[in-house]
Amino acid sequence: MSTFRDRPLLAVGVVSALLLLAGCAASPGASSPPTSTMVPSDSRLEEAEPAPPEGTVVATGTVLDESGEVRLCLGAIRESYPPQCDGVALDEWSWDGVDGSEASGETHWGAYAVTGTWDGERFTVTAPHALLALYDPMAPEDPTDGADGASTADELDRVQNDIAGRLGADALAVSTDRGYVWLQVVWDDGTLQDAVDAEYGEDVVIVTSALREID
Repeated sequence: MSTFRDRPLLAVGVVSALLLLAGCAASPGASSPPTSTMVPSDSRLEEAEPAPPEGTVVATGTVLDESGEVRLCLGAIRESYPPQCDGVALDEWSWDGVDGSEASGETHWGAYAVTGTWDGERFTVTAPHALLALYDPMAPEDPTDGADGASTADELDRVQNDIAGRLGADALAVSTDRGYVWLQVVWDDGTLQDAVDAEYGEDVVIVTSALREID
């Protein structure tokens, strides 16, 4: 029969085992990505605030109008009918003369390339849209110049999960490919890239923007 006097010995054994495991995890040559506690609080990823683009930008996605509340869906769209998304607020949008849309009840939607300005919170339309099916954008430059990353699959999984958990809906997409974690956000002027480099090391996370400057 166990007694309360036996329990401290068990606790000591558990603590010793945990200390041994911690020592192994911190041993030289162990490979694990930095965490947010290793950088100043004002430099952490979730605190980074990119400056809005000064010129005109273009974005591709689904314009979703729910009872007059119009959003531009840049990330994932929920599988439903009519569709749903979080999206970004879209100002100065009109359905007058717009082709390629669908409607169900009070919801109106369609896929377009939209041109306008971004103030960090709202997208304002400044030019006619283009049907996404007919839009032929220039291929974006590869920020890696075709070089594969050196991080292991386990490292990439840890970083991917960390970013997804901390950014939530601010991350339009987080995936791994070619030895990198690819993070897509609405817009980055380099501020978010600097933040992930500081936290996880250079050439681990590649940040891309859904908005593309055109002037």
